[in-house]
Amino acid sequence: MAFKDILVHVDGSKTDAARIEAAAGLARRHDAHLIGLFVRRSPMVPEYAWVHLTQDILNAQEKAMRESAESAEAAFNKAVKQSGVASEWRSPTGEIVEQVALNARYADVVVIGQEDEEGPVATGTGSLADRLVMSIGRSALVIPYVGKYETFGDRVLVAWDASRQASRAVHDAMPFLEKAKEVHVLAVNPIKGETGHGEAPGADISTHLARHGVKAEAHYINASDMDVGSMLLSRLADEGCDMMVMGAYGHARFRELVLGGVTRHILDHMTAPVLMSH
Repeated sequence: MAFKDILVHVDGSKTDAARIEAAAGLARRHDAHLIGLFVRRSPMVPEYAWVHLTQDILNAQEKAMRESAESAEAAFNKAVKQSGVASEWRSPTGEIVEQVALNARYADVVVIGQEDEEGPVATGTGSLADRLVMSIGRSALVIPYVGKYETFGDRVLVAWDASRQASRAVHDAMPFLEKAKEVHVLAVNPIKGETGHGEAPGADISTHLARHGVKAEAHYINASDMDVGSMLLSRLADEGCDMMVMGAYGHARFRELVLGGVTRHILDHMTAPVLMSH
């Protein structure tokens, strides 16, 4: 399996370079078509404030957005030219999540960025990465806002909890897993039984992967002194993995946003690219 259409979201922030580099490197390895997407946002103004806006203010906002789009396009074209991959640029106007989701329907994977606290406020309701993971209907490859990731995926950690979301993530990640040198399947605090992991947690999915030519090692750990998200990141470092695959929001999203959860923890503290599927 291979990716043939890769979409990368570009927002004009300082983290664009690493995200474009990661997407271009992925497109080069899979001989895929790369699509750069910058969404020109409409002014985010409360209804009561519209009457106080002058045409000069609106023109200034439009000019700033146009200049940001042009700068992002130039950065994208420069990176793509150096990588030598086939590409195109899109710059629609509208709401970010809606436009990314619309364009994502015709891509195999969408490359987005981890939320940078110092970056632009993109949506006003939760982090952009969080909303995109839930909305795009495709797997989201989230790139950390710190570091460079031209190459990754040689050593992959699969966070396995035997859920629908985890199963979806594994199959979405198959182009990575088939090319990986090492794949570690990790179940944290597994629940055995017919509706859980079975007698040997991780063994069934590892057997399935083996039939696809993926040599995966199954591990499971029980830990009461550390939360699951921290345990996954700790094992990611211990195994020297440069990528993680996981299902997103196995519990209700509202519950995880309010009370915390594995997805929320990884999005906040990720140290390597993470492919998430919901």
